[in-house]
Amino acid sequence: MTKRRVDVRDWVGGIRMSGFMGIMLGLVVLASLVLVPTIGTYVDQRQQIAALQHDVKATQDEITELTAERERWRDESYIVAQARERLYYRRPGEVVYLVADDLPADVIEPEQRPVSGSVQETRHDWMTQFLRSVTEAGLAKTVAPG
Repeated sequence: MTKRRVDVRDWVGGIRMSGFMGIMLGLVVLASLVLVPTIGTYVDQRQQIAALQHDVKATQDEITELTAERERWRDESYIVAQARERLYYRRPGEVVYLVADDLPADVIEPEQRPVSGSVQETRHDWMTQFLRSVTEAGLAKTVAPG
């Protein structure tokens, strides 16, 4: 089998283009130039609408939560409980005991525990080391380029 070489000039020259075909091709090109930016704008606007609808939903959820909290604050027993819990208020004649560090050591979160004993204690006097470093740097002999 031998490969036939195709001459592109012969192929293009064999295409006959009528006036109607030229007009239709021009209309297709014109329609694409008009519609492509419009479709891009449409897609961008749909994305903006979706983002805004999400924001509206989040705002409505927040309004619902704040309304529920406002209703809780209208209840006098809730206000009293919050004053006792947050501000340590008490009624006249009551005795309140505050217990500090009432949790066992294994329940304390890792962030509250000390990192290590060696990190919190300094082994060397940093000022002496600093002064020694400065004086050694000042008294060092330099080699002249030769």
